Amino acid sequence: MTNSATHGMMAASGSGAGSESIGSSPPRNVLLLISDLEFGGAQRQVVELANQMDPRRYRIHVCSLAEYVPLAERLRDREGRFHLVRKAHKFDFTVVPKLVRLLYRLKIDILHAYLFDAEFFGRIAGRIAGVKAIIGSERNTDYATQRRHRWSFALTRWCPHLIIANSGAGAAFNQKTFGLPAHKYRVVHNGVDTERFQPRDPGRVRRELGLAEHHRVVGMFGSFKAQKNHPLLLRAARAVVERFPDVRFLMVGDELYQGMSGSVTYKQEIMALVQELGLAEYCIFAGNREDVENWFPVCDLTVLPSLTEGTPNVALESMACGVPVVATDVSDNRLVIPDGVVGFVVPSGDASALSARICELLGDEALRSRMSQEARQLAVDQFSGPSLAAKTAAVYDEALGQTNSDVVPSANLQPFPRSMP
Repeated sequence: MTNSATHGMMAASGSGAGSESIGSSPPRNVLLLISDLEFGGAQRQVVELANQMDPRRYRIHVCSLAEYVPLAERLRDREGRFHLVRKAHKFDFTVVPKLVRLLYRLKIDILHAYLFDAEFFGRIAGRIAGVKAIIGSERNTDYATQRRHRWSFALTRWCPHLIIANSGAGAAFNQKTFGLPAHKYRVVHNGVDTERFQPRDPGRVRRELGLAEHHRVVGMFGSFKAQKNHPLLLRAARAVVERFPDVRFLMVGDELYQGMSGSVTYKQEIMALVQELGLAEYCIFAGNREDVENWFPVCDLTVLPSLTEGTPNVALESMACGVPVVATDVSDNRLVIPDGVVGFVVPSGDASALSARICELLGDEALRSRMSQEARQLAVDQFSGPSLAAKTAAVYDEALGQTNSDVVPSANLQPFPRSMP
């Protein structure tokens, strides 16, 4: 069900944002609207898309509804194209007129919203301002939706022209949950900056962490929220330690902004579990890192034990750095992380299978080396930042109904299948 739509969308990258023949039309103005710019997956994709989109085609602006914007520092040419419309509280409807004024002032043609608050307020503001194309997003799958989310999206379901999901599974979930027609969905997997994330000498960071040459390192990169499922890795770690006592588990990430999604309590539970399992001496908690590209190469492999995902940024970043990935079989992980080629995919919740695959990679240097090369190549070929921009630009072209012969024709874009489970 999902693969045909996904491959169809991936095939649309041939003459998108990187096209040399742009034509005489002036660039269209796009606003990427997001709830905040903290250290999250959707936030990193907003910055990546803004940095990679060809400005001759689309002039990208970015707007956050929260003042917490550490990732804004990575936005190229930030001055003049980064905007803040502060949302004071959960139901702050004064955001709508502020957004309307911003949309008018920037002469926005396309409003592309990410995450619930931004999408809800953006839908309303976009319609009031008469924006030509309003595009929603789905960044995850199989999550519990709050009643207010369902009601809010039901009231505004007529607003978006298209929904871009970063996985086929996410598109199916969103369509089932919110009831939009299937033809409104497009699948564009995430992209990674393969110049920033690439194989590099890990010596400095290893010394900073006090790691000896003999230490093997298993990395997990993810915020402290239940979706990321740290307990599965910790339970698998107990068996790994018995076979490889020189292993260290590097945890990069921290609580969410303002403790969202119960992340403070969740972190406390994880720390308690580390003590209960006797893993304290084997775990390194590094917190959030702005230079995360220097931390992947420290690892012999990374683990993604998530309960749910969209397209996991950390898997793409790990692969781009030439580090194999062991992930749970959720969402489109099996497509993004070909099993046995760039890493392994294991059943969700199976700590025994996870520990077995970790041990297999730790114990086989030749296998790690082969998967490292394959992982880097796959990231460059199919999941680069320019590829993300080209595929997204093709959706923008379709949304605006452009017929310029120099852009990807809408016939090359495969809508999400009408028949879905």
